[in-house]
Amino acid sequence: MKEKIRTEFKESVAVKEAFIKGHIDTMVDVANAIAGAFNDGGKIIIFGNGGSSCDASHIAGEFVNRFKRERPGLPAMALNTDMAVITSIANDYDFSEIFARQLKALAMENDLVIAITTSGSSANVVKALDVARKKKLKTVLLTGAKGEKLSSKVTFSFVVPSDNTPRVQETHITLGHVLCLMVEEILFEEPRKK
Repeated sequence: MKEKIRTEFKESVAVKEAFIKGHIDTMVDVANAIAGAFNDGGKIIIFGNGGSSCDASHIAGEFVNRFKRERPGLPAMALNTDMAVITSIANDYDFSEIFARQLKALAMENDLVIAITTSGSSANVVKALDVARKKKLKTVLLTGAKGEKLSSKVTFSFVVPSDNTPRVQETHITLGHVLCLMVEEILFEEPRKK
């Protein structure tokens, strides 16, 4: 049992190390894009299904409340949190519309959209990205190896080099934390003393 536990941790670390090699420049670009959206009066809109919905809510909470710094809240929302909206859209239209219809109603100029799908094949995520593109919003994709094909539909893409869902999700939440940290540093860095 202990060896299995060690193996799981080692696999998680290995996936994250492989991920960072190919995405560090994109992390810098996305942190700057998120900070730019906030500076321009926009908000961050995040969504996903299942574990990815929990990650979306978690990341939105870090922006709205705070991550590491004492600072004002930043406008972010997870589209998977309002059950009345989700169930009414799913009931009246289709589950594949739950994020797209919300983006049509809520997304404004200067907003930035973060879509999370480990598989890259979630119909509701794909439809929402189509809406975001039509609205000319900057988009960020967090996905796994199977979702790489979605990269052509977004402004920035983070593809975790694994098709193991737990490893992908572990990397996504670490990425979310790193982006929160970088955005706080960009927006609220203490002036350096000379």
